[in-house]
Amino acid sequence: MSILSVFDPSSPELPHKVLTHHDDIAATLAEQGVRFGRWQSGARLRPGSGAQDVLDACRVALDQLMTAHGSASFAVFSRDGEAPSEADLRDEHVHDSEEVFAVISGRGQVSLRLGGFVYAVLCEKDDLLVVPAGTRRWLDLGDNPFCLALRLFASEQGVQPRFTGDAAARQFLGLDEL
Repeated sequence: MSILSVFDPSSPELPHKVLTHHDDIAATLAEQGVRFGRWQSGARLRPGSGAQDVLDACRVALDQLMTAHGSASFAVFSRDGEAPSEADLRDEHVHDSEEVFAVISGRGQVSLRLGGFVYAVLCEKDDLLVVPAGTRRWLDLGDNPFCLALRLFASEQGVQPRFTGDAAARQFLGLDEL
C-alpha cells in the first residue's frame, strides 16, 4: 500500500498527516507540483534483476513512459540488499531535470522538501512518481533494500545527483520507522 507521510521540519520524528488512499496522495502531491499515479510495467521481475533483463521485460512500457514524459535518459534501479559501492541516495540531493520514478517491484520511500514541509512517499509496485527538477529529495530503502524501478530523466545531465550537504534528511523517519 502506498503511503504519504507529511512532516513539519520542527518535528521530524512525527508526521502530522498520513494518507493511504491513492487519490488523496495524488491530490496532496499535485498541490506541490508533484505527480503521483499508476503504471503497468507488464514485468514479473524482482529486485536484484539485471539491467538487461529489466529492459527485455519492460521495453514497451519504458518506451511509452519516455515518450509520455519527454525523457531523454533512463537508469535501472535494482537493489536487493546493500550496495555500498553506490551513492547513498538517503542523503539529500537534487537533479537538474525532472525525474520519473516508476516502481516495478519492491518498495522505496522518496522524501521531498516542498513548501516548508517534507513529503515522504512510500512507493510500491506500479507506483509512478514524477518529481520536478531542482526538488530537494532523498530515497530511503530501509535496512534491507528491496526495490526495482526505472528512473527516467529529461536530460543526460539530470541523471547525476547533486548532494546538498544538508544533513537534515537523516532526522526524518525512514522507511523502516514509519
